[in-house]
Amino acid sequence: MSQARGVPHHHITAKHDQARDDSLDNFHLQATTQIDGLRHRRASGHGFYNGVPDSDIAAGTLSLGVQLWAEHPLVGRGLVIDVAGMLSDRGTPLDHRQGPALSTDLLDAALHAQGCTVEPGDLILVHTGWAEWYLTTSPDQRAATREQRRATGFTQRRDFAAWCWDHRIALMATDTFAVEVLPVAGDSDFRDSAPEDAGMMHQELIAKLGLPLGELWNLTALTQDSRQHGTWDCLLTVKPLNLAGGAGSPANATALR
Repeated sequence: MSQARGVPHHHITAKHDQARDDSLDNFHLQATTQIDGLRHRRASGHGFYNGVPDSDIAAGTLSLGVQLWAEHPLVGRGLVIDVAGMLSDRGTPLDHRQGPALSTDLLDAALHAQGCTVEPGDLILVHTGWAEWYLTTSPDQRAATREQRRATGFTQRRDFAAWCWDHRIALMATDTFAVEVLPVAGDSDFRDSAPEDAGMMHQELIAKLGLPLGELWNLTALTQDSRQHGTWDCLLTVKPLNLAGGAGSPANATALR
């Protein structure tokens, strides 16, 4: 999906024929199942989370780096919210070819259908089916989706940021490309405050709320297990790479039941 994040190249080397080492070239830390750190986006016209100055956000410095979550991993109650399943049960499944925009009303409706409530500190896992669809659709459809940079996600609305804040969640992760709908909604609430990104709300969630964002999480197996057993929560651990000053990382997430 991202034009700037390419495929890593894996090299295997050997000092002698009894051993192997390896390395990765062109390894983008946010090119696959990943977590956006607090360095990923500043609030336009204001700065990084908690007032950290721009001069502190550089390679080799530590402020807001993902190493903080490696040292003290995000661990807590993971809660699956199966938006895709709820809409399929209604007879109105998502058409991911169109990159539909989602609302917070769908989160509340799915929670109601599951008989679940969000608790403070929850790590939220929103299943839309986008990742599974993208991985299994035709090569031509994948190419068209990348070219159009089109992906299912939440509409850029203040009520989405408010939903995250009001529920006091510790993580918002989805199986979509950017959490947010792409292209950005033409009537985004953040057109003026985030002009560099055409009105994306990453700055509201990361720089203003300090909320970690999980993107491209393949939640298919976990959601299927949830449906089978009627259990939507789990123990979730998220331990990014111990990269000093990293802006993002593979999520290294594990759900336990």
